[in-house]
Amino acid sequence: MRIVVVGAGMAGVQTAVALRERGYDGEVLLLGAEPHQPYDRPPLSKDVLLGKAEHSRFDIDFAGQGIELRLGSRAAGLDAEARLLRTDAGELAYDRLVLATGASPVTLPGQSARTHLLRTHDDAVALKGALRPGARIVVVGAGWIGAEAATVARQLGCEVTVVEAAPVPLAGALPAGVGEAMRGWYAEAGVDLRTSAAVGGIVDGDVRLEGDPGATVLLTDGTELGADAVVVGVGARPDTGWLDGSGIVLDDRGAVAADDRLRASADGVLAVGDCASFPSARYGTRLMVHHWDNAVQGARAAAANALGADQAYDPVPYFWSQQFGRMVQYAGHHGPDDELLHRGDPADRSWGAIWLRDGAPVALLAVDRPRDLAQGRRLLERGTPLDPALAADPSVQLKAAVRS
Repeated sequence: MRIVVVGAGMAGVQTAVALRERGYDGEVLLLGAEPHQPYDRPPLSKDVLLGKAEHSRFDIDFAGQGIELRLGSRAAGLDAEARLLRTDAGELAYDRLVLATGASPVTLPGQSARTHLLRTHDDAVALKGALRPGARIVVVGAGWIGAEAATVARQLGCEVTVVEAAPVPLAGALPAGVGEAMRGWYAEAGVDLRTSAAVGGIVDGDVRLEGDPGATVLLTDGTELGADAVVVGVGARPDTGWLDGSGIVLDDRGAVAADDRLRASADGVLAVGDCASFPSARYGTRLMVHHWDNAVQGARAAAANALGADQAYDPVPYFWSQQFGRMVQYAGHHGPDDELLHRGDPADRSWGAIWLRDGAPVALLAVDRPRDLAQGRRLLERGTPLDPALAADPSVQLKAAVRS
């Protein structure tokens, strides 16, 4: 049997490795659109930009594990009925197909030659060259990636301005009150944060630093911001456009609409990682999780089910981010109607928040509170009801807040 995995990011690589770990000895083809050896993405916005590492390649002996790498090979179409994958190098027949093509960053209109994204190794290398002491850096987006990029730029001595269309940082991920608590981090780090500031375009020229023409970020209120480099971090969309006409069902966000076994709508096709969504019985909604942990966990389930297992996939999502000297961790999934409890004062160094649904925790935010995260993840997995008064007391361990 031949199993083809499309996408050589974390989800695709871990799926291929998991197939071997489960004893599968048939053919495994791993296709990567980039020419580089497969690599991990989170270090790109941290160690690679800071110069602490030249690359973030996976330490995996693909040949030794019998995994055939086809790099620089981009998926171009799919005939699911005939079980044929079309690539820019020709057609590939498969018995099982795992879609792990990840997501593509959202771009802005009128981007200049000074505009940088931060998704690939080449993106990180290009941006690293622009982050020199004294350089004026404008970061568009105060989400997770924007905050990390601003953090690194300040560490490297750049002058940093962050513009965010929403009224608060992390508006798409956290309630306004929680995001607002993070505003002071920017000022403390010497970053000029401008919220409710929408970008109308980015153009070359009009700005000079030591005779070097830069770029201008045009805000919709008429403000013009000079920059030597512009970093755009305004989100990502599933990389599924190549599936047009294939019959593979996508959800309203463009993700492959997998079932709770990560099976796509066509026989023999599974989907995992950033390109897929799946129904969660735990949270009562369809989740699309663009985080590292989901790629790792989902790969194990996808590999098992590609080999005939019937393994449900319903994780507690987890994500972490290092920004402005703080470790920010989030686990679970909350909705607007869930009860929000604050654990500690955001003015302090460490604090957190927890969301309850019918008395049981569904999500947890921990800022420099690793013990909260460790204990909280176990409580989230079990759905253990908590005493709200105890759960809101930062001096009480979460495991001691279980309702008796």
